Amino acid sequence: MAGVLDSVNQRTQLVGQNRLELLLFSLGGSQLYGINVFKVKEVLQCPPLNEIPKRNPVVRGVAHIRGGTVSIMDLKHATGGRPLQNVEDCFVIITEYNRTTQGFLVKNVERIINMNWGAIHPPPKGAGKENYLTAVTEVEGKLVEIIDVEKILAEVSPVVDEVSAEIIESVDASVSVQKHVLIVDDSAIARKQIQKVVESLGVKTTTLKNGQEAVDYLQHLLDEGKDPYHELLMIISDIEMPEMDGYTFTAEVRANPRLDQLHIILHTSLSGVFNEAMVKKVGANDFLAKFHPDELASRVNDRIGALTQD
Repeated sequence: MAGVLDSVNQRTQLVGQNRLELLLFSLGGSQLYGINVFKVKEVLQCPPLNEIPKRNPVVRGVAHIRGGTVSIMDLKHATGGRPLQNVEDCFVIITEYNRTTQGFLVKNVERIINMNWGAIHPPPKGAGKENYLTAVTEVEGKLVEIIDVEKILAEVSPVVDEVSAEIIESVDASVSVQKHVLIVDDSAIARKQIQKVVESLGVKTTTLKNGQEAVDYLQHLLDEGKDPYHELLMIISDIEMPEMDGYTFTAEVRANPRLDQLHIILHTSLSGVFNEAMVKKVGANDFLAKFHPDELASRVNDRIGALTQD
């Protein structure tokens, strides 16, 4: 899998086209899984692992890679299966999520495929709330499952999701916020984290699962004769989402003269790859890597402050 990230510049051309590249892998059975190539830093044969005391059972150990120490998590065990055996014959996918680098132990790595987000769908409703999927798709007649890595990371190494008292106290109590915040994210864990931050500032929220749902919601407001700009304080949107990604969603909003003034923050676990040029390309107001409650709260607070200037 050498060269997985050799063509980052080429992949940036997918921005705004509702496309992505998936790295396909398996966990020991016939089931295929996928992960967005943008989150992958490297794929390698599993290196020697060093045990760490009192580790979470999902963490098989740590490895020294490129001069750094990386935790290696057993993706099969993390999603409810038995731990992978013969780890020396397995592969490690080194990824960057939420400003940290981690490795996921998998049995085999297959190939990279280019897809349209429109062909990627939310998991079936019958899958239940406790499943580890954010989406499913089909490749050559085979079901491919996309795992909710944010859910796994929250279980293995929970992040602080409380907003500091200093930020909360800085909110201008004299400003009555009638507008609400639209949160768009396919991960249930991420939606809850963002919702908790926003509502801690006294602002109401509406949550949706992908860009298509958000476009439909905004159109519904227009059909009811409402002005989305006067209804919404801001939109906080993930980038990776089934059916319509955050880039395409933002581009569609900016292309609609009745929506183009909406304030949009792209809030994503794709923390190390994207830059200001990509944000500007689709017209987002801001970019924020997940997940830092105070930084997110400060962005919301800035918009509350802007209400007095409207």
